[in-house]
Amino acid sequence: MTAQLAATVAGVPVSVEEVDAAEARLRGRAGAAALPASGTGEGRQLRRWLTQLIVTQRVVAAEAAARGLTARDAPAEAELLPDATARLEIGSVAAAALADPRARALFADVTAAVRVSDDDVAAYHARNPLRFAAPRGGRHGWRAPSLDGPPLEEVRSAIVEQLRGAARRRAFRVWLDARRAATVRLAPGYEHPGDPRQPDNTHRH
Repeated sequence: MTAQLAATVAGVPVSVEEVDAAEARLRGRAGAAALPASGTGEGRQLRRWLTQLIVTQRVVAAEAAARGLTARDAPAEAELLPDATARLEIGSVAAAALADPRARALFADVTAAVRVSDDDVAAYHARNPLRFAAPRGGRHGWRAPSLDGPPLEEVRSAIVEQLRGAARRRAFRVWLDARRAATVRLAPGYEHPGDPRQPDNTHRH
């Protein structure tokens, strides 16, 4: 009996059983009561999201292997995704995939050449002069926001780190989108959750 397919990645099948197993693991965790009920539109969207995660993990694993990357090459997850904003920037599927050290090694390799220009750094500082200003002492021991921004040279390295981090996340997201578009084929019912052609996408313009 031929297994039902949810997707293929470079021609290699992803079975519906794999999506079933991923959903079962998720529903077996603490906090599963907050997940949408199976069989509902939101429940089907969850399965589409899980399919996206599975195919992304396949793409990442294949590319990491092709480049000879291993977990030893991986930076810490907190280095790539330091806060909630960073996770929003890169997207929930890519953020979840980066829990795998091979994915982080691939991220580092794909984005190694990303740089930010001196003009970008200066422009950011001009727009956000107080972004890295140390708070000043206030009355009764309270800390108050600084009234004066530090000079650019004092905060240049912090600005470079922030801007380069965001630029690397953008670059990886664009690269990953292109690789998935080239190698992934999704079966009906397992379309991308945001695909406007599928019936459970409730986002309308």
